[in-house]
Amino acid sequence: MYTLYYAPGAASMVVHLALLETGAPHELKRVDLDAGAQRDPEYLKLNPRGVVPTLVVDGQPLAESAALLILLAERHPEASLAPPPGTPERAAWYQWVVYLSNTLMSAFRLWFYPQDVGDTPAVREAVQRRIEGVWELLDAQLATHGPYLLGERFSGADLLLTMLMRWSRNMPRPATEWAALARLAERVRARPSWQRLYEVEGLHEW
Repeated sequence: MYTLYYAPGAASMVVHLALLETGAPHELKRVDLDAGAQRDPEYLKLNPRGVVPTLVVDGQPLAESAALLILLAERHPEASLAPPPGTPERAAWYQWVVYLSNTLMSAFRLWFYPQDVGDTPAVREAVQRRIEGVWELLDAQLATHGPYLLGERFSGADLLLTMLMRWSRNMPRPATEWAALARLAERVRARPSWQRLYEVEGLHEW
């Protein structure tokens, strides 16, 4: 039994999706970020950084959404969240998961919390350009080698990418304005795991 500490639509989303894809028994504990529950002393014992997600695995609290996605893929190979170990496809899968974590997730941190680096129009424009540059690269990858990041094969990397695409929905130019990315989003959003997550987390807007 896993325990996932989550906030609706936050970085915990990809971990929740992965749990649903695996069908593994799990319980959810909502962390009310607006109420500051992430700074509660009891939660900080689990996650000293005071962020979500936290996934309790065999009694051990673990963090970092991309790492948790990798862990769940390895613990539940039958779910096919990742290609088989030792294959070229598995190497490409690692590449995309790490790339998305290192580039898009870090850039979105600056977009949502610009005060960390100085909230000026120049900073906002630079972060927007960085994010849109990633969309350009990923759209070209999907247009040429898609429809998924690994070609014809769906994987957990597509869950991670679609979550991050969702984060752009209120930006001046959201990810769905790129045609191949929009097609990927449609495919992932049609999956039972995505639809179930929306029900459970109470999400409505794309």
